[in-house]
Order: sequence, then structure tokens, then C-alpha cells
Amino acid sequence: MRRLRWIVPLAVVVILVPTLLVMHGCASTVPNRDPTGEVFPAVTGESLEENEVTLPDAFAGEPVVLFVGYRQGTQFDIDRWILGLLQAGVTARIVEVPTIPGLVTSLASGWIDDGMRSGIPREDWGAVVTLYGGAADPVAEFTGTENGRNARVLVLDRQGRVGWFTDRGYSASQAIEVAALLQTLRGEKAEPGTGG
Repeated sequence: MRRLRWIVPLAVVVILVPTLLVMHGCASTVPNRDPTGEVFPAVTGESLEENEVTLPDAFAGEPVVLFVGYRQGTQFDIDRWILGLLQAGVTARIVEVPTIPGLVTSLASGWIDDGMRSGIPREDWGAVVTLYGGAADPVAEFTGTENGRNARVLVLDRQGRVGWFTDRGYSASQAIEVAALLQTLRGEKAEPGTGG
């Protein structure tokens, strides 16, 4: 009977404290901002292939499209963007960057990454680079985290500078705009019907 007295309070602490910490980390938002013209912050994350990747240096010398997501629900918006860009003929590298600020999420990073691996084909694991805790903070400050269900779509030029940005949700006309910009950045001639 004496053991039951301390087990219940201990169980409450073990369950309640992490839940409150996670809720606190998710509740803080950073005002949205348009970083067009600025260089993407240097941050290091890990691909789902478990390779260390430093952004934007890993893609220096080539234009790249980054999809930054702050919430699990953002995946729907990212999937629509990727499909739209592929339909618009984009051949540039496309990288998803799940960005999860906060200490508690850093502690759960292995569990979160395993969950993502279970829903993404192995051949695409290299195109997903996760940022947790301190590595996520500069990106959150760079784009803002308000309205977190929308992806942050950034087109980086060869030097890692943001040449195009949106955080308003998928738009077919913007996908065509991105395709035309990428052709320009790659020095290609625009194809008829791609907006260029």
C-alpha cells in the first residue's frame, strides 16, 4: 500500500512533465518573414540515410528547392508542391527539411526519424534532412513559424541565396513560376508552356 502512494505521483510526473515541455515547445511561434535575397543560414542536420548534411553548403553550385516543414500536417502541402513541380518539369534537386525546434524534440529525434522512414521509400531518404533543437532555431527565425501547416518553399541559387519564397500554401501558378526560375538559374532555355 505504501508503494502505491509514490507510484501514482511518480507516474503523473513522468507523463505530465514531458507533455508540458512538448506543448510549450510547440506553442512558441516566430513571426513569418520573407527571406528573399538573403543567404540560407548554415545549419547541420541528418538525412534519413543517417548522413550528416550541412545546408546550404551541401548544394553549393546548383540551384535547389527546399521545403521546410514545422508540423507533421505540413506534409500534405509539401506533397502537393512536389507533385506540381514534377508536373511542371522541374529537374532541380528537391529537398524536404523537417524543422523541429526545442530540446524535447531533440531527445525524440530518433523516434521521429524512424516514423518518417516508415512512410518514405528508401530511395528518397537522402532527400529528407531533419533539423532538431538548436539546428532548427536559425531556420525558424529565418522564415517564421506562424501558420505552420503551410510549407516554406525556398528556391536557393548556386550560392545558397533565396531567389524565391512562399509560405502561403500550394499554388499551381507558383509551381510554374518556380519551374521557370529554376530554368533561368540553371542557364536553360524555357520550354513552351512552362511559364518562361
